[in-house]
Amino acid sequence: MTDLIKHSAAALAAKLAAKEVSAVEVTQAHLDRIAAVDGDAEHGVHAFLHVNTEQALAVAAEVDGRRARGGSDAADLHELAGVPIAVKDLIVTIGQPTTAGSKILQGWHSPYDATVVKKLRAARMPILGKTNLDEFAMGSSTEHSAYGPTRNPWDLDRIPGGSGGGSAAAVAAFEAPLALGTDTGGSIRQPGAVTGTVGVKPTYGGVSRYGAIAMASSLDQIGPVSRTVLDSALLHELIGGHDPYDSTSLTDPSTGLVAAARIGNVKGLRIGVVQELGGEGYQAGVLARFNESLDLLRDAGAQIVEVSCPNFVYALGAYYLIMPSEASSNLAKFDGVRFGLRTLPADGAMTIERVMASTRAAGFGDEVKRRIILGTYALSAGYYDAYYGSAQKVRTLIQRDFDAAFAHADVLISPTAPTTAFKLGEKLDNPLAMYLNDVATIPANMAGVPGLSLPGGLADEDGLPIGIQLLAPAREDARLYRVGAVLEELLEERWGGPILNMAPELVATQIMEAK
Repeated sequence: MTDLIKHSAAALAAKLAAKEVSAVEVTQAHLDRIAAVDGDAEHGVHAFLHVNTEQALAVAAEVDGRRARGGSDAADLHELAGVPIAVKDLIVTIGQPTTAGSKILQGWHSPYDATVVKKLRAARMPILGKTNLDEFAMGSSTEHSAYGPTRNPWDLDRIPGGSGGGSAAAVAAFEAPLALGTDTGGSIRQPGAVTGTVGVKPTYGGVSRYGAIAMASSLDQIGPVSRTVLDSALLHELIGGHDPYDSTSLTDPSTGLVAAARIGNVKGLRIGVVQELGGEGYQAGVLARFNESLDLLRDAGAQIVEVSCPNFVYALGAYYLIMPSEASSNLAKFDGVRFGLRTLPADGAMTIERVMASTRAAGFGDEVKRRIILGTYALSAGYYDAYYGSAQKVRTLIQRDFDAAFAHADVLISPTAPTTAFKLGEKLDNPLAMYLNDVATIPANMAGVPGLSLPGGLADEDGLPIGIQLLAPAREDARLYRVGAVLEELLEERWGGPILNMAPELVATQIMEAK
């Protein structure tokens, strides 16, 4: 394994700018790593659904050519030019299939690029390929993909989180230095926690959603996946900012994030511990590492305060009414008529209704069907006010809890997920147990505030990574990077280096033995 793939995105960018290495070399090294360890759903990490070899190398060669010519050609290059990236297969791209992890979109090619993809192309970042996910982002384990599960690089028998387990696993397995994910209830942060990577959900509207296949439009948010806080800040600044194609896009510029990650101190900052996000149901090893993180921040000069957000206990229930309701509406477009899969009814009744029913029955998986049924029921006549309407009222209460908490604290902190990665198949027969994995991450989506998860160390019970979650007021994403970068440095001192470097070097061996 070449050392190139173990460098951070910032370090790779510096080497590329100094011409110590070429973009083609960096891209090829990651493509070689994908070929070595990604495999398929049975033998390998299976982070990728599509690998974009030719296009990625062509972009890398263009970057090298511009640097070789010098002058304005080189001066105009973005800092991340030539640094490869993976993209969650929920984000549309020209020239590559976009499946959303579903049979209903198998082989579908988008006629346009998502806004974030346009920004990656403008920055000349080679796109390595599209990563696996729970079908239409519905899941917490990436086991609900129509193309088989992704596996956790720390232990191939465990889940990598979800729905963005493919992006997190690709970064954790050193197949990509950066990735894009989407976060509706924790789908960037929770995979980050269980794979030992950094995942960020920006303020709602801070990054354009144009071109992200919608599950729940009022909750979805695109964000960065990386191995360091600084890398996430670099990517976040690139993809953020106003987009006229997204009606929910904020007008705020995405600046100051990298500078915040480089401040290097938390003295005087008030960091609030959310009482409701801990205790019963949380693994002992997760809480132990969380409390150690609090001690490190306290010793670094931060003021640790306790805050209460009493309505957070209702967030999970409210979310699983609002999200399926919006999903049932958004997924109505997949009807077997306009695009995607079309399955004709066996009885020969060729009406639109029968074609639609046949297509959706064959094209959607069990979890998607479950959520569509739940959402349609919640929106039906006679139940709308009792379920969907009541859930929206709880959402307002959660937003008020955040407002009250941020009156006493600059940033909030909690474990990202209640447990480390569980075994593949362990919770497939118990959807409610699966949903509980998002109990700490969902409140941020309900209120639209930004959240960051970073590796907090290894749990005593199983030696697997745990995540520390930071939350900030809306539009104050920079605070996350300031605190996150300091905590990351303190934790690396505590553990003797980056947490991810402690992953057992067994992945490639396990894959080869399985083959």
